[in-house]
Parts: sequence; C-alpha cells; structure tokens
Amino acid sequence: MTIQYRSRTEIESIRRAGQVVMDILEMLRAATRPGVTTGELDALAASELKRRGATSNFKGYTPAKRVPPFPGVICASVNNEVVHGIPGKRVLKEGDIIAIDFGAIVDGWHGDSAITVPVGQVAPEARRLLDVTRAALWQAIAAARAGNHVLDISRAAQEYVESRGFSMVERYGGHGIGREMHEDPFIPNRTDERMPNPLLRPGMVICIEPMVNIGKPGTRELSDHWTVVTADGSLSAHFEHTVAITTGDPLVLTDLAREATGAEGRAV
Repeated sequence: MTIQYRSRTEIESIRRAGQVVMDILEMLRAATRPGVTTGELDALAASELKRRGATSNFKGYTPAKRVPPFPGVICASVNNEVVHGIPGKRVLKEGDIIAIDFGAIVDGWHGDSAITVPVGQVAPEARRLLDVTRAALWQAIAAARAGNHVLDISRAAQEYVESRGFSMVERYGGHGIGREMHEDPFIPNRTDERMPNPLLRPGMVICIEPMVNIGKPGTRELSDHWTVVTADGSLSAHFEHTVAITTGDPLVLTDLAREATGAEGRAV
C-alpha cells in the first residue's frame, strides 16, 4: 500500500477540481426530472466539462479486470442500481431515484463526488433512504480525523445506517484520490477487521462514499461488466465527498452547504 500525503497547495488544487465537480452536479440535480434520459444528463455533464476546460476521469476508465472501458462521464444508477450505471436511453420516471457519480480532472488533479436525486415525488421510504445515506456520509466524515484509522470511518457509517434499519453495501467503498482517481487506501463501506486499517494522517485525501440498501447488503454485477445492482432488487442510494485529513477538523473539498442538510441532519 502506497499512501500519498499532499501539501496545502496540492490540496487546494484538488479542491478546485472538486468545485468543478460540485458545480456540475448541481446542474445535473436541477436537470433531473421525469422524461429526461440518463444519456441526456451525461451529455450535459460532458458539455460543461469542456466549457470549463476540465476533462473526465470516468470516460474511458478501465481497471485491468474490466472490458470495455466505461463509456460515460457520469455513472447513472437508477433505483436498485448501486453504482457504475451506464448512462444511455433510459427515461427517468416519477418516483425513481438516481445516483449520479461524477468526477473531473483539473490541471492534472482529480475530484470525485456523488449525490442521489429523487425524480419528482418519491415514496416516503425512498426519501428516508436518501436522508439516511446522506447523514451516514457526514457521520463517516466526522470520523475522518488524524489519529483515527480507516475502519473508524467505515464503522461510523455502518453503525449509523444499521441503527436506522438499512444495510451497507458489501465489497465496495471509498478510496484515496489525487493525481489518480483511485489511490490507496481503500475505505470499505462495511467494517472488515481482516482488511488493512492504516492510520489517518494529515495530508491524506480520500473519497468517502457510503452506499446503502433498503434491503440486504448483497450485490451482483450485470453482464455489461459495470452496473452493480442489489441482489434482492431493493432500492439503493449513494453519496460521496472528497475529504482531506488535517491536524484539526476534516476538510471537505466537495462541500456545498445545501448538500450538508437533510432530515437526518449533519454530523460535523
């Protein structure tokens, strides 16, 4: 495991990439409504990246195990889709929820964030899922302090989610970020004491991204080799922020005040 520690100047560079991400995510949130396709949201994000002189860290991404490369600039995961949904012709309907995961590269530095958006009016349980997942993110961020360990982040989110009757997704989680989109350390969504548990130190920059299911934690990958869905078909939600570890409070590099609110409140 090779963990990078960033200077203040480098963290500010990552913040600039994160601000582009959040500005465009807010545009995508506003554009999400019944009748819109996930492909249209992807085209909007691509256009805005180009207009701002940024590039996508999603499109063309291909971990060694995956073929083909990811085709979109956003991941658009609808209802029971957990992560890595491929944008395309799917038309959003009243009552859907859509997780929009999005990243950008600005001057060689990466930003990454995700929101889950209701499409029109959604069922109370779906609304509660979004509120709990958003609040779990802030619980996790509160644990992202120097002197704690990676699994303290995982534990904070998982305990919060399970106390509300939902489940954290198995296998997936957050990651370091900087010059590459995915760097060490891996931050599991579910606590697993068998996994590496490095100490959090100032200068680490990480993406914390709880993925929460209404039903059981199991998932499966579809034949497109990207889209991950809940094994039991239940709804899933996903929120993510890029966070720098400091000598004091965690510094959220993709924070917007409106994103820090919700029925479950803010934990930091």
